Order: sequence, then C-alpha cells, then structure tokens
Amino acid sequence: MHHTPKADAFDRRAIPAAAHETKWQAGDGHAIRRIDWPEPPAGVKPRGHMLFMAGRGDAYEKYLESFEHWRLAGWQVSAADWRGQGGSGRLGLGDAGHIDDFGVWVADLAALWADWAEGREGPLVLLGHSMGGHLVLRAALEQVLAPRPAALVLSAPMLDIFPEHLPLFAKRLVADAMVRLGNPGRAAWKMSEKPGSRPSARQSLLTHDNARYDDERFWREARPELKLGPGSWGWLAAATRSTGKLFAPGALESVEVPVMIVSTAVDKLVSPAAIRVAARRLPGAELLEFGAEANHEILREVDAVRDKALAAIDDFLARYTTNGE
Repeated sequence: MHHTPKADAFDRRAIPAAAHETKWQAGDGHAIRRIDWPEPPAGVKPRGHMLFMAGRGDAYEKYLESFEHWRLAGWQVSAADWRGQGGSGRLGLGDAGHIDDFGVWVADLAALWADWAEGREGPLVLLGHSMGGHLVLRAALEQVLAPRPAALVLSAPMLDIFPEHLPLFAKRLVADAMVRLGNPGRAAWKMSEKPGSRPSARQSLLTHDNARYDDERFWREARPELKLGPGSWGWLAAATRSTGKLFAPGALESVEVPVMIVSTAVDKLVSPAAIRVAARRLPGAELLEFGAEANHEILREVDAVRDKALAAIDDFLARYTTNGE
C-alpha cells in the first residue's frame, strides 16, 4: 500500500498563494475557469500530473483538500469547472444548470486535456466526480483523449440517474416530452440536488461530515458566482442520451485505460447498480464500494471514509502509473 503524508493543517477555505486561477478558452471562445495547484514539496518524488473534473453543480473549491493530499504525494494537480457552472458561466434560465448535449462537455474536456497535457512529462491521470466521472468515462470510450491517460479515477460516477427502477428509455421519454413542452433551459425540479428532496435533507445526500459540508456554504458566500440551482429539463434529457451511449453494446468494453471507481451502496443521487454493472464491463476496472458509512461525496466524507478512499486511489495510481512504486 502506498502511503501519503496527511494534510493536517490545510485550510479548506483558502486558495494557496502559489495556486494559479486562470481562464481557459474553449474552441468557441467560451471561458472555462481553471486552477493549477502548487508544485509538490521539494524532496517528494514527482509522480506525474492529474486533472480533476467535478460534478453537476460543483466548483473545484469543494475539493481543495484532496488536491493538497495529492500534491503531498508528488502529483501536480489541476482542475477546471465545466462550461455553464462554477466559474465557467451559465447556459440555462436563472440558476438552472443546463446543457443541450453532453457532447459539448466531452469536446471541452478533450480540448482542455490536450492543451493541459502539452509539454508535461510523466504519467497523466484524469479524475472525475459524479457527472464529471460520467464525462471522463465517455471521453475515454470515445477515444478523444490524446495523449491517452495512464489511468482514470471515478468518484461516485453518475452512470444513471434516479429513480433506479425506471428504465432508461422511460426517463428519456419523460425528459424529451418536457423539453418539447417549454424552454429546455428551465429547471426540472425546484431545489436541492435531487427532485423532491428538501433543502434540510441536502447534507444527508452528500456527506456525514458537518465541517466539510459547511465549506461549500462558505465558498458560495465568498464567491456567489459559484451557486448553481437544479438541473434543467434539457440537462436531464441530455443525461439520458449520454447514459445510453455509455451502456451501448461494446462501449464500456472498449475502454483500455485502467479505471478505479469509488462508490457507495447507499448513494441517493447516482445509481449504485449502474456503477456495479459498469465496473463488471470495464476491462481494467477496480471498484471500492462503501456502505452506509458513506454518502455521495466520498472525497468530502468523514476522515475514516475519506482516508480509506484516498489510500485506495493512491495504491491504484502507484500500480498503474509508470512512476509508481
């Protein structure tokens, strides 16, 4: 098992002075917010470079503590916000999170990856949380990531949406009908992360750790532009179409890159069953599935969960990157 020093004194509510926040221009000129984390400490063996992509409604501020963990392990870490959320502008009506086609995000990721990877030496690793994990996996199976990543890490990937018992084609029919009935950029539900859930129940969907949960509130108050509301009907329809592409015959089986998945069996935002199916179909996949001790945001969970997840990721990367030990 590969062990990494713990970032005990790290301030989750501050951007380090040595970090660089910039805007990256997509092919159509859309400005994508990016952060390049400080260099690993002197004396720590360089392990390579990693790019982290967060989930729907997320911003990279939620994952600063994990960036610091990987920095201390010798990784040079970067992250970016998806087009239309975080610090990368808006596409929907009001505060709704909208996209017409997940292919737009896949194209953004492919272009960002190519630009980010240029001139970097050593293993290149791509990580995605929730919707970010979905898009990372889709980019991999569509083989649009050049150079090819040495490994992928998916945290609670959104490989299907709830309700689990409803077949994908039925979800698609409902979403497509609602798109036709009005502006696709309008919100598909009223509040919180999940249709029908109350704001007071939001934390129970995400993490057991009160302090880490409150970090998000801090950042949304410090940087109001980060706040994003529910997904749009257009987003929901696009999600069902993209999920169909992921699970098409032979699609997952075509992914040649090693994949590490961390998930929880009690996730109420993404489908644990779909994650298990994908893990079985992906040729090089490893799955660490938590139980009731973990909610959706595993990298922002209590230390006992988060430390176990990070240790498993560290071990996986040590085995599947050329600089591993």
